[in-house]
Amino acid sequence: MLSIVFSTLRTGISPMPTLGKVRRQLLPLIESDLSGTILELGCGWGTLAFALADRCPRARVVAFELSPLPFAFCWLRQRLAPRSNLELQRQDFFRASFSDAALVVCYLFPGAMTRLAPKLLAELPPGTRVLSHTFALRGWKPLRTLMVDDLYRTPIYLYAVPSPDA
Repeated sequence: MLSIVFSTLRTGISPMPTLGKVRRQLLPLIESDLSGTILELGCGWGTLAFALADRCPRARVVAFELSPLPFAFCWLRQRLAPRSNLELQRQDFFRASFSDAALVVCYLFPGAMTRLAPKLLAELPPGTRVLSHTFALRGWKPLRTLMVDDLYRTPIYLYAVPSPDA
C-alpha cells in the first residue's frame, strides 16, 4: 500500500480502474481491425489494457504504469492469461516516444492532460486518434463525446490530433 501512496504523491493520481460501463461504451469507438500501436497511458490495474488487447488483436498495445503494485498485478495477469499483443512498461509515458502510435488512450487527471497536450501535438501526426475518458484535453475540439449512463455520468472524448495550422 505504501508503494501506491508514494506513486500517488509522485504522479498526482492514484491508479484507478476503468469501470465496466465505461469500457463497454469506449471500446466500440475503436475499430476492431485497427493495426499499429495503441498506447494506454497509465494502465493502473490493467482493466482497459487487457480489453484493448482483446478488442484489437492486430494492434500492438503498449500499456504504461509507474505504480509498482498495480504494475505487478498487470504483469502477473499477463503471465497467467497472456495477450500476445500486450506489452507492459513500468515507465513514465512522458519519457516515451509516441511517434508510432495509431491511437492513444488515457484516463488521467486535468494536470496530466494539460501536460500531455503539447506532447501529443509534437509527436503524433495530424489525424491520429486520442481517446480519453473522464478528463478532456483543454482547447481541443472532440470529434465525438459520449456520456456514460453511470453514477458519475462519465464523459468519453474522442479526438483527432489537429494539424499545426488548425
